[in-house]
Amino acid sequence: MKSDAVGLHMGYMQIHRIQNAMKISASTVKKVKPPETGYDLHWDSDLKGFGLRVTAAGAKAYIAQAKVNGKARRVTLGRHGTITPDQARKLARVELGDMSRGTDPSVEKARQKAESVTLADVVQAYLANRRTRSGLPLKERTKTDIQYHLKTNFSSWRDKPIAKITREMVQRRYSDLCKRSTAQANQAMRVLSGLMNYAAASYRTPEGERIITDNPVAVLREANMLRAVKGKSSAVPLDRIGEWWGAVQTMRHDPALTTASRAAVDLIALLAVTGLRLGEARAIRWDQVDLAESSLMLSDTKNRSDIRLPLSTVALGIISTRPEGNRYVFPPRSEGGKIPHLKDCRAQLEIIATKTGIQVTAHDLRRTFRAVAAACNVELWRCKALMNHKQNHDVTLAHYTDLSDVRHLKPEADQIGQYFEHHRYIYESNSGCKRERPQA
Repeated sequence: MKSDAVGLHMGYMQIHRIQNAMKISASTVKKVKPPETGYDLHWDSDLKGFGLRVTAAGAKAYIAQAKVNGKARRVTLGRHGTITPDQARKLARVELGDMSRGTDPSVEKARQKAESVTLADVVQAYLANRRTRSGLPLKERTKTDIQYHLKTNFSSWRDKPIAKITREMVQRRYSDLCKRSTAQANQAMRVLSGLMNYAAASYRTPEGERIITDNPVAVLREANMLRAVKGKSSAVPLDRIGEWWGAVQTMRHDPALTTASRAAVDLIALLAVTGLRLGEARAIRWDQVDLAESSLMLSDTKNRSDIRLPLSTVALGIISTRPEGNRYVFPPRSEGGKIPHLKDCRAQLEIIATKTGIQVTAHDLRRTFRAVAAACNVELWRCKALMNHKQNHDVTLAHYTDLSDVRHLKPEADQIGQYFEHHRYIYESNSGCKRERPQA
């Protein structure tokens, strides 16, 4: 049923005429002729406020009309043919009774609309409108994560009004998700909490009341239900850097490698000696690399900043050996895929792990870089700058030091790169492998 505020004077937007009252029934409705223009209103002789609207196009609909708080309100009960006159009369009694008690149908309609907003509706609005604290749109990875949780962990809630998601439902869902993965469960609930906060701020009843007054996800914290996830600390052990780096270099120079495998091993090597994030390294384009200046330009990184980094001699050597037939330094395994560059290097990391017994992920190589930097006595802030890591805990660095161009840290980058080469030399020398000593 639809409701409208109506004007009952001839200045109304559409020309309409009020006809004499009649007993609304199947036979009388059938006899009603459409007007030449606008629409006619035919009122029931028995039930005040119950009527029939007939347009020039011949459309007939049953209506109920009364005053609520001094304002005329009209409700469309249904089209003739969809409902019968008797059904419309029963609906009219209900609507007219509500209006006589001060219930405004237009307000109720707006309330129902606000309270029927689903979780999927909120996700759609959130992805379109949500901005970071600095006013930037959400990164594509963030959007993908949110859509993933809607499709998987909250699929049964997709079409549920978000105001109907209760604390008890959240508790049960969190416990169920933790059976599969506590880390994923925690991430899912962080996403849901953010959506709830967005809905609380964005959707209100006609009286201005929030449709969500209590974020149900808060129960996990208030009831001490959140489970801790042990932080990852995996990295290549410092006392085995030489062995691991040697295996990487041996694999890089294997003539039997396919083009795609060679790209993946080169990516592994670059991750280790630069501390770059996988997403940053695999998407490097040639126009971001300045071989003459030994530098790399990264744009819109994870912390939403642009930065120009120095490339150590070792890192430069890795990139300079890459073929330049593609706009990406690490092109995809096959053309025409969704991702225009290499996706990952997990298979090659597994091969290296088989040879060395050292199991690490791409992100573990970022931790390895940090550990090597510490072993080289590189100051923490310099290491963070090379890794494009936030420096919020240091006010001077965060607000008074330009960290968008850190090419002056090339000596530190070279020092870290040489650490890998030096320990490879030591390992291979002790293993009986003949190899030229790396230059200091």
